[in-house]
Amino acid sequence: MTPETTDLEQAAPVIERAAQAITGATCVLFDFDGPICGLFAEHRAHDIADRLIAWLARRGHAVPLSEDDRQDPHAVLRAIGDSHPASRLVRELEAALTDEELRAAATAAPTPYVDDLIREWSALGIPLAIATNNSPRAAERYVHRRGLAPCFDRHIYGRTADLDRLKPDPDCLNRALCALNADPAKSLMIGDTPSDLYAARRAGVVFLGYAKDARRTERLLGAGAEVVVDSLGEVLGLIGGASG
Repeated sequence: MTPETTDLEQAAPVIERAAQAITGATCVLFDFDGPICGLFAEHRAHDIADRLIAWLARRGHAVPLSEDDRQDPHAVLRAIGDSHPASRLVRELEAALTDEELRAAATAAPTPYVDDLIREWSALGIPLAIATNNSPRAAERYVHRRGLAPCFDRHIYGRTADLDRLKPDPDCLNRALCALNADPAKSLMIGDTPSDLYAARRAGVVFLGYAKDARRTERLLGAGAEVVVDSLGEVLGLIGGASG
């Protein structure tokens, strides 16, 4: 048995479960950063978090965060949202993060195979939406840059002023499902974090995990994800086979 044969045999159960997860899906929801693109490929997330923390420090606000959370701009935003709910400070910090995400969207790197996957699903008439904790403006800028905007037909649902509605709250998923008049039980969510998984469960949507490395795979499996793929090429192959 060759190493290549062993790898294929090990991957087969995952591919089979992925096939079962997408069979009959009448609507597909994508998380943005991760499944669609590496938003912070050029504008690194920890640099953005550092700038947000510095922005707060200039205004006299210290942020009590763990070392890991200090690398995550969304964690910085959540912390201020928790300590200063519905405040002007939160609104201004969210606007600063949106500006960072808009700049990042101009250079974000596409996730391998996802452009073709989106176009294939769209060609099959499957309604698509983005459900993300990022700014919807950043997602809109990115899909326009990649020529993918017609595939989503304006169905992009992202961060609002109400930070309590960020995933794992299912708000952005529910808004997408409602706008598309989609049956949650027949819909599929592709995400790359436990918060995506928890939001999908709360919305009653089937979840397909995408993880580009072993650490992310372990994190999703540890959170209870049943199906995790390390390449969307596997999903594209299944969709292409179903349409052939």
